[in-house]
Formats: sequence, C-alpha cells, structure tokens
Amino acid sequence: MVTSAGAYLLLVALVACQRVAELRLSRGNAGKALARGGIEYGRGHFPAMAFLHAAFLCSCALEVIVLHRPFPGALGWIALAAFLLAQGLRYWAIASLGDRWNVRVIVVPGEVPVARGPYRFLRHPNYLAVAVEIIALPLVHGAYLTAIVFSTLNAALLRLRIRIEEVALGLRRA
Repeated sequence: MVTSAGAYLLLVALVACQRVAELRLSRGNAGKALARGGIEYGRGHFPAMAFLHAAFLCSCALEVIVLHRPFPGALGWIALAAFLLAQGLRYWAIASLGDRWNVRVIVVPGEVPVARGPYRFLRHPNYLAVAVEIIALPLVHGAYLTAIVFSTLNAALLRLRIRIEEVALGLRRA
C-alpha cells in the first residue's frame, strides 16, 4: 500500500527528474544562443540559484520524512492543483521561448524579446510559475517550513535575477 508520504516523495522525485531534463534542454539552447553571438549576463548568481533549487527539492522530502508531516487534506489538494497549474504556465513559457529558453541569462544582440504565449500578458511568466511551485509543492504534504524558507530565498534571488535580465534585454537601465 502506498502512503501519502510515499506518493509525495515520488512526486518530488519526478520533479527532480524533470529539472535534470530541463537542464539538458537548457544546455543545448544556451549553446545555440552563444553560437548566434549571445552574451551571458549575471553569471555570478547562477550557482546560488542552482543550489537553491537542489536544496529546495531535498528540503521538501526531508521535512516530510524527518518531521513526519501528515497530508493536510484540502490544503494539500489545493496546493497540488496550484502546483500543476504553475507547471502548465511554466511549460507554456518554455514552449513560447522555444530554443531561446535556458536557465541562464543569455541575450543574442538584435533579437527582440518574445511577445507570444504568456509573454503577451506577463513580463516574467516562468518566474511566476517557479514562485508558485516553490510555495505549493511543499504544501502538498504539509512541509510549511520549506515553503516559507525557500519562498523567501527565491524571492531574494528572483529580485536580483529579474533586474539582471531586464538590464540585459534593455528593459531597465543598469
């Protein structure tokens, strides 16, 4: 019999596998952008961002296992729905960017910012989706400490990341 904690750990493992696949896609797309003359911006913050996401997934699992977090009933289902909606938004953003999507800030001079898909409505739909995921995934199984700590850390990193990206795209002055 599969417990709710077991199902949750499987979900976290699937998300981890998803992130590894995304890193592979990103590496290929980054190579294409650099081959077209792309310039990388804000390289220094990337290790912190990568560490944050890896630590987040570990914390999701550890808080549930070590602190014996129970499934929170209705809140867990609402969090799962929010997580799945965020996944949809994130993949819509990735698909809309096509081979311009990657986890680094690489801008090819002369290419205009994408204005299709969710980018018609939001400036940074991928970051909104990730922020919702970082709140929602832990709450699926009551890991509220992980949700609070990593949402706070993610907000700080996203503030820096968005500033770097907007300067790189010419949407904001340095």
